[in-house]
Amino acid sequence: MKYRLVYTHRAFRDIQELEENVKKRIGKVLERYREEPLKFASRLIDSKLGMFRFRIGDYRVICDIEDNEIIILRVGHRKDIYRKL
Repeated sequence: MKYRLVYTHRAFRDIQELEENVKKRIGKVLERYREEPLKFASRLIDSKLGMFRFRIGDYRVICDIEDNEIIILRVGHRKDIYRKL
């Protein structure tokens, strides 16, 4: 079963700020993760930002996984993403 990707307004803005090659890479990887997201996701200890994260090189995608949807909450570089609220 493929999960549906849902982007929050904040995640959409985060993605728009990235370089074009990084956007493409993240998009390709998220498409692959749609089949089995829990296989690639790591649970976050502090759930203020979200429940799960995907590691894509130096970038992190913070998300929640509910029913058949992957809700993308934030996208950013690993050095900054956990500081943002």
